[in-house]
Amino acid sequence: MPQVRLDKFISERSEYTRSQIKELASKGRIKVNGQTVKKSDAKIEPDADTVEVSGNIIRSEKFRYILLNKPEGYVSSTDDKDGKTVMELIPPELRTKNMFPAGRLDKDSLGALLLTDDGDLAHRILSPKKHIPKVYIVKLDKPFQSKYIDIFLQGITLSDGYQCMPARIMNVENSEKLAFIELNEGKYHQVKRMFAAAGNHVDVLMRVSLGGLVLPEKLGFGQCMELLHKDVENLFRPLDFEVFCAEFSGIFSAFLINKYL
Repeated sequence: MPQVRLDKFISERSEYTRSQIKELASKGRIKVNGQTVKKSDAKIEPDADTVEVSGNIIRSEKFRYILLNKPEGYVSSTDDKDGKTVMELIPPELRTKNMFPAGRLDKDSLGALLLTDDGDLAHRILSPKKHIPKVYIVKLDKPFQSKYIDIFLQGITLSDGYQCMPARIMNVENSEKLAFIELNEGKYHQVKRMFAAAGNHVDVLMRVSLGGLVLPEKLGFGQCMELLHKDVENLFRPLDFEVFCAEFSGIFSAFLINKYL
């Protein structure tokens, strides 16, 4: 990779503007390979040099991918006109100017949310033709009924007449009100509307996987982590729903039990 200006490298991978970078450099807050650099127009080798700003390393990858375990009360937006946004939960050293939520979770919903500044990846995830499956765990108001399995698999019809795509659903063992559901589409409030059409009500909804990318057990509500390339590729790997439910039933039911029961 050819050499690039230090300020260009940093601005493309952070929230800093060129003028802010110039000021930071003049104050000795920027280092390249451990050495203080006071000129923001200095040239660097992106793949070989290590750049630090105020003690935080600026990674050479142009795009950044963040997995957030979204808590309730935050909107999946970069605009705070509707209240607190998920961007507030991302540490400054992980944010970039063009970062946004790739998809959405309702304000009162929980769980896996991807944030990135990679528009092409976001398009791949959100495109109806390439819609990746998503798995949720729900806490229902009334006990789970076995008839839901066939009703959802056939494609339940919502109150407005919309015919949902087939969805798989499975109750959580030893819990009459917890269930997993896998969707291959993402309409507004879809999970809640599907259960409403079946005669039940969703009290709590938590997304636990995006494709083959599973929410890590140790990632608490409100916490986030930067994803590596191999983690991002898991988004497009198939997930065996029944195996997933068997493997993660105890883990994700505990998330809701510990928080709400």
